[in-house]
Formats: sequence, C-alpha cells, structure tokens
Amino acid sequence: MVAVSVVCIYLVAGAALARLLLPRLRMTARLWLGLSASVFLMMWLPALCAFVFGYTIQGELIALALLGLFVLCGYFLRDKRERRMADEVDKRTIRLILTLALPFLIYFCFVQYTHILRPVDGGYNTGQATYGDLPLHLGIASSLRGAKLPSDYSIFPGQRLAYPFLTDSLSTTLMIFGLPLGASIRLAGALMFGLVACGVIILACRWTSSKGAAVLTVLLLFLNGGLGFLYAFDMAGVSLGQMGQNQLQQGVWLDRLKNIVDGWYQTPANHAEFSTYNLRWSNILVDLFLPQRTFLGGWMALLPCLYLTYEMFQEKQGLRTTLFLGLMAGGLPLIHTHSFLALGLCTLGWLALDFIKQKRLNIFIILYGVIAVALALPQLFTFTFGQVGASDSFLRLSFNWVNGEGGLKDSVLFFYLKNIGLPFLLFILSLFEKNSHWRFLYMGALFIWLPAEFIAFQPNIYDNNKLLYVAYLLVLPGVSEYALMLYKKLKGVGARRLIAALCCFVMFVSGGLALIREAKSDYSMFSAADCETAAWVEENTEQDALFVTDTNHLNPVSALAGRRIVCGPSLWLYWHGFDIAKRESDLRLFYENPELGKDIPKKYGASYILLSPDELYRYSVDEQALFDRYEIAFESEDGSTIIFEAP
Repeated sequence: MVAVSVVCIYLVAGAALARLLLPRLRMTARLWLGLSASVFLMMWLPALCAFVFGYTIQGELIALALLGLFVLCGYFLRDKRERRMADEVDKRTIRLILTLALPFLIYFCFVQYTHILRPVDGGYNTGQATYGDLPLHLGIASSLRGAKLPSDYSIFPGQRLAYPFLTDSLSTTLMIFGLPLGASIRLAGALMFGLVACGVIILACRWTSSKGAAVLTVLLLFLNGGLGFLYAFDMAGVSLGQMGQNQLQQGVWLDRLKNIVDGWYQTPANHAEFSTYNLRWSNILVDLFLPQRTFLGGWMALLPCLYLTYEMFQEKQGLRTTLFLGLMAGGLPLIHTHSFLALGLCTLGWLALDFIKQKRLNIFIILYGVIAVALALPQLFTFTFGQVGASDSFLRLSFNWVNGEGGLKDSVLFFYLKNIGLPFLLFILSLFEKNSHWRFLYMGALFIWLPAEFIAFQPNIYDNNKLLYVAYLLVLPGVSEYALMLYKKLKGVGARRLIAALCCFVMFVSGGLALIREAKSDYSMFSAADCETAAWVEENTEQDALFVTDTNHLNPVSALAGRRIVCGPSLWLYWHGFDIAKRESDLRLFYENPELGKDIPKKYGASYILLSPDELYRYSVDEQALFDRYEIAFESEDGSTIIFEAP
C-alpha cells in the first residue's frame, strides 16, 4: 500500500537523521528520537508545502523531496564520532518496551478499532471517550484535502483554522496516498501512541535508578485514576443514588461495578457528575490519548524535547543536539500549543535551578530557546494569537484548576489527594528527602503547575490538565523511587508484601476500571443513511462546497465527507472562543421559515441544504416549503435524508 510505504520512508529517514546527528546517545534513545522526528517531519513538511500547493499529491511529493534534502543536510552536518553501541541499559529498556509498551499499544490499537469508525450494519459505531471529540478530528483531516494553508474552519467558514491541526493533517497525508479516513486516523494514532509509550519508558529508565522504579513510573502514568473508587465502595449494601443523580452509588454491591463498566462516564477517574463527586483526574490513556488527538501528537513531540533538554542540563551537548531540539520544540505550537507551553515552563524551571547552582547560564539552552521561539512565533501570530485575541475567554485568573470554579468544592489539598490518590501523598512526603535529582525534576513540574493552578489558558478550564499531566509525569520518577525506598525500609515486616499489594490496588483500581469501561463501550455514531449521504457528497460535490445543516456534532457532511457547513456545534466552537449565536439563529430561521430565510444560503455561500433526522429533531422544519422551493439532489435509500440544491 502506497501510504504505508510513505510512512516507512519517513521512518527510515528520521532514524537516519538521528544516527547522523546524535551518535553518542544511547541506542534506544537515539532510535526513538529518530522515529519521533520522522512523524514530526511527516506532519510539518507537507504542511509547509501546503502553503503553496495545498494538501495535494504534488505537495506531498515535494515534501518527500524535502525529506531527502533533510537527510542530505544531516549527512554533511553529521557527527563523525563513533556510534554508541547497545549496552545492558539498552537491553533492559528494550525488555521493558516489550513487556510494558507493547501491551499498552495493543490495547490502544484495540480501542482505536472499536472507537474509530467501526462498521456496524452499514453505519459506524464508536466508544464513550471518542463520541464527542472524534468527529472534530475527522472533519479537520478530511476537509484539509486540497486545501491551502492558512485554511478556514470547515465548521465555521470565514474564521481561520487556529486549532492545532498538524496531528489531523498527518491523517490527511495518509488519505492523499490512498488510505480511507478511518484507517488513516487509526494508523496515525498507533504510530504516535507507540512512540509515546516507548518514550515514557525511555524517560523513566533515564530518570530513575532501578527497573522497579521505571516500571512503577510507567504504570502510575497510564493507569492513573485516584481515590474515586471509594465512593462506589462506600455503603455498597445500600442504594444511595439513581440514574443521573449520585449514580456512582446507585444499586448495591455488583450493581455498582456494573454501573461503572457499563454506564455513561461512571468511572471513578472521570465521573459525569462534577458537582457531586468532583472527580476530574481523567485516565490519561483512554480519556486523553485516545480521543484528544492533538494531546497525543503533542506528547509524541514533547517527550523527545524533554529528554534532550534534560540531557543538556546533565552534560555538555553540542550544536547538533541543540539544533535537533530547537527544531522539534519550535514546531510544537501547531501540533499542541499546551505541550509547547509546558516545555517552555519546564525549561525555565530547570534553567533557574541550574543557574542557582552553577552561577551561570547554559549557553546551549539559551540557543535552543532562541531557535524554538523564533520558529514558534510565526505560528503563534499567524494562527493562535488571532483566535485568542478575538475572545475574552482566554487567559483569565482561576484558582485551583476545576476545583475553583464558582468557589472551592473541596479543600485544595483534599481535591488533589482524592483525584490523584496515593501518588500525591507520596509526592508530598518525598519533598522531605534531600534528593537533588528529584528536586531538579520537581522544579520543572512546579513551573508548570503554578501557572496552571492560577491561570485558565482557554475557555474550558478543564483543559489546563494538558499542562498538569506534564507536571505529573515529571514528579512520577521521584514518587516511584520514594515508594520503593519505603518498601525496602519495611524489610522484616511480615505484612510488607500485603501492604505493597494494597497500595498497588489503591493506585491502579480507578485507572484499571477506566480501561475496562472504555474497551466495553459501544455507541452508534453514524447511521447507514449518514454513510450513504457522505459517500454521495464526496463523489458529487466540490471539495470546497458549503452546506446548510443542523449544528449537530455528528454531521456526516463535515465529519465524513470533509465539506464545509455554515456552523458547527457549540460543543467545540464555544470552547474555541467563537460566538455562534447569529449563525445558529439564521439556521433556525431558514429551516422553520424557508420563505423568510430564503437569502440565508446565499449569505453564507451555500450550494446545498441538508434535511435529515437531526434537522427535524432540532427545528420545527417547514418541510413542504423546502420541497416547493428547492430541487432534490440526493435522497437516501430509506428516505430519511435529503439534500437540496441551493440556487
């Protein structure tokens, strides 16, 4: 398959670049950095070409030529020192990758299969985590085909696409080379998560002094969850709740477990009743990496940057490492802006601590920062800041993350204790140890946590967790080593293993339940008529055609066919800072009184009008007026969906 061959070309090129420029790094780290750079370049090179040629086959071929030029430059700039060979640390890392990263990757690929456009009875099904966010990413990936940059939102034409889109445009590239939409999303996701899982293990091995601590670090990240499970166990013999109200305590004994694994957002890691339980520390694997693809792409590029930044503080690195790091860091804003911010804050924290100790600034860190900022500023000014400046809901003071909305629901420390659980308590206790390595990592975490604790960086304050999870990653090595230190100090205590088992249960049960729940979840996303409609739209309309439709987020025209619509859902657009009230009122007027609203399709440049069960559900549609005024261009086999041509 052509798309797979193109992926392989990028992977080989990235591995070659790392081999040429970073020969003195450990073999496992070097290979991982090279493969991460491959996916990074597969996002960025077609995007650069798209400013001139659009996302077209011509642009993609030129991007491949640029890739060859990158490798050629890498050859001429190569580090001629002898390549570092694999040692026992590399072998241990490979074993951990096979025993830890591979199982998590298999799980991730499974839930991608069940959640991303899984064919069922002519339609597509999804899972709980992806029900809300997936159509946004499908729409961006499918709408960018043929589009030049900068492009508009396909769900809000006239407004520049400022949402970090490079993770989704990776799937656009795969589609251009022949993969269908669902397969392109799944392949890109598998590539990125595989690199993230390997990266977490490589960082854990670098940041801890034992295999046990590295393993615990990885598990605490991917199985995070907190103490919310205690609500489900509390008074389990008495039903204290009902559907939608105190539901985590609905039923008795096994009924409560069934509610967790079968109910809509009933897991103790991320419960739907925010005001009742205040459980918001979502499991990072199924609630972030799986549905929030920009977060996944951000970590794919962020982890290599953290690794190289750390190395630059530990021992002198050359100009090649600085350039490699500066390039990847500078490309982060259009992949994931929060990851770029987290990296910058972490670097500042480490730089401040290093300056206090060394009484001088690390010139290579300064150079890396200059390169990264120089590359990032055009992205921020061209895309990000325009959207931020258009809304007053970005950048505001907000204390204690989501706990502080409308006044503290829990005390500050108890909020973090019940949400993060035992790792938070171990972190607090570890602060009393005089361990310079832990404190170095903690300083980076502190510089991320403080702004995230006091400032909302976007309309949805919950999204500050995209900063907080990076801080969490940075404290986990110290937490893991401290936990194992306590275990060793219990030597001679007969119940030591039982204590350890109970601690593991407390740390992993909420996250484990989240993984089980997600693997079981199954919901209809697009009907057979939706898929039939999308297929007709793709085959019979121009790529830039615009449709009048309902604002439902499960829109086959925008999500599956990648066509523009007048207005998408507030579910996304409100949190992106847009005021959509006028377009919503125009759509209501048009569907409920087509005669009075006859100029609305022309106002927005629409060529087609969709009439489906969604429009009939949301509006009191004057169907007869639509049939009298407009010609039918398409009708689904079951008659439920009709597309009219707008003159």
